[in-house]
Amino acid sequence: MEREVTLSEVLAAREDRVARQAELLDAWGAPLISFTMNIPGPVKDTPLIRRAFFAGRAMLEEALERAHLPVRCRREKLAHTGCESYYAVAGDPLAVKRVCTAVEDRIPLGRLFDMDVIGPDGEKLDRSAVGGGDRSCIVCGAPGRGCASRRVHTVAELQSAARRIMLGHFSRSDGNFVTKVATSALLDEVCTTPKPGLVDLANNGSHRDMNVGTFRASIEALAPYWGACFDLGRETALKPPEETFRQLREAGKQAEQAMLAATAGVNTHKGAIFTLGTVCGAVGRLWQPEKPCRDPERIAQACAAMTAAAMAADWAAVENLPEEELTAGQRLYRRHGVTGIRGEVAAGLPGVMETALPIYRSALAAGKSPNDAGTVALLHLIARGTDTNMMARGGPELAREASDKAADLLRRSPMPEKGEIAALDEWFIERNLSPGGCADLLAAVYFLHAWQQGDDASGF
Repeated sequence: MEREVTLSEVLAAREDRVARQAELLDAWGAPLISFTMNIPGPVKDTPLIRRAFFAGRAMLEEALERAHLPVRCRREKLAHTGCESYYAVAGDPLAVKRVCTAVEDRIPLGRLFDMDVIGPDGEKLDRSAVGGGDRSCIVCGAPGRGCASRRVHTVAELQSAARRIMLGHFSRSDGNFVTKVATSALLDEVCTTPKPGLVDLANNGSHRDMNVGTFRASIEALAPYWGACFDLGRETALKPPEETFRQLREAGKQAEQAMLAATAGVNTHKGAIFTLGTVCGAVGRLWQPEKPCRDPERIAQACAAMTAAAMAADWAAVENLPEEELTAGQRLYRRHGVTGIRGEVAAGLPGVMETALPIYRSALAAGKSPNDAGTVALLHLIARGTDTNMMARGGPELAREASDKAADLLRRSPMPEKGEIAALDEWFIERNLSPGGCADLLAAVYFLHAWQQGDDASGF
């Protein structure tokens, strides 16, 4: 890729395209879509251009399906002279042209799509035939072909504008996908049932002030935060990682206020705001428009790079605080050296990367449902014995006993039945134990797994 196309190659590609169109029209006798990219300059194929092409292809195919216009044949050519897709479509040529024009006009990226429609008679349909207006200049927005015919803009200006359109599209679509995945991860976490001591679909765990409804309200209020974290990571990617985290912390304070307003003051997701917010920020820091980073290991390492110094400073400051000013987590750190969820993130999420995520995937591979795989992953997190929520509620000894019980259950049955986990849930509830930090890590497991499965060609 990134190879310049010569004039002779452009002419040869054009002749080949005409021949291919004629062949498909003759073979199928149906309206034909010829989809190419409108890319200025001598470089017609790069990873970013190809991603934009795949996004357009996905939009077109979905639009044809929605319009009940079945594709009878599809051909594709991916070359340094440009990407090309051809569709022989069963249906009225004007209906096909209407779909293509709508896709071209739907979003700014569509300005780079050329979706020509050729009727069975070999005549190309004009946009005006379906009420489509003149396409605008990608640099200045002037309608029609006046800028191109008069060569108002330089090739460099046109190339810069095309790249800006693609960057804008994928930064938005990837940010929206981060929001979707993070929101789904939190919904999946609260709905995972049973979960020892935690709110789930069966009961409220060891909590009297919250239920599934409280969590849903919080999740809805937090939805804008995840995309904002992604954007902060992306916008500060060239700055030191500590600067990204500094800005994430400020955004997190606002998100916490939104959460408390939605829940009437109940703390449902303070830990998730920190943990998952940092993960989303790391995704942003690692983002490339050509292909987002979907490697959980790199994302976890970025989390550590962003937070390690700040967490070390926070823990050092604890030593100088009066006892009466300490939070529960700070007391546990001072007395027992336990760093909790902040230590997990600063260390690169070892509980997720070394334990819960591999366990979750193994359980899925063994045929477990996502819910049941999540319960098993959670038990492994509890068994690690690092949850400060349980220590704060029951003290270190009772928290250790709870972790040992989870570990014993896993030794007896690596894939425990729901009844066994429900019995452990009752034991936790009787002792008012709630592994909230483990729940936050489970949400991170759900996020990283779903994010890694994402579709880079998505244009929605």
